[in-house]
Amino acid sequence: MTFPAPQTEDGREAEAARVAAYLSAHPGFLAERPALYRALHPPKRVHGETLADHMAALLVAARAETGLVADAARGGLDLTIRAATAIAALIGAADVLGAVSAEWPALLGLECASLVTEGAPSAGLRDLPAGAVARLMEGREILVRDHPAEAALLHGEAHALISRDALVVLPGTRPRLLALGAREAGRLPLRGATAPLRLLAHALARALDGTMGEP
Repeated sequence: MTFPAPQTEDGREAEAARVAAYLSAHPGFLAERPALYRALHPPKRVHGETLADHMAALLVAARAETGLVADAARGGLDLTIRAATAIAALIGAADVLGAVSAEWPALLGLECASLVTEGAPSAGLRDLPAGAVARLMEGREILVRDHPAEAALLHGEAHALISRDALVVLPGTRPRLLALGAREAGRLPLRGATAPLRLLAHALARALDGTMGEP
């Protein structure tokens, strides 16, 4: 196996001159390949608009790579904080279902929240036909989706406002779901929502089973 000989100072200067000449002859090269900015070292000081533009491009390239992840993290953190507030509202609540439908939407920043079950025995629950939970969830514990087809069935009079919803299976022997609907999709982020949604469902199940038995 052979290795290239180390470049001399003159060789490095010659190569740098060729790169500089190519970039001068093709001024749009970097602008057309913004990912290259991540591999470049920014200048220590900025003098003039041209270098400032290159610094800006470097920042844009980095933000393009991390922006979606950061947005998802912020969305998940926001939902986690709101979920903790919503769970606190269940403590000592005389009407658990009333707290969910009347208080949780505002606390979670959503349009609606409700408990959905098959063969609902109470007027405070949304009723689904037998087998509907299994068909909706297909073995999943949590489902977050855009423009749900069953919005009217799951979210009632608020269905026309819903752009994204979340369905979460509550633990227990009966098929029952926590159904949350959002007008702003970011309120139910596609990433980072699993833990707070699961926490909401488990807290609701414990509150229901502790105060009124399993519906």
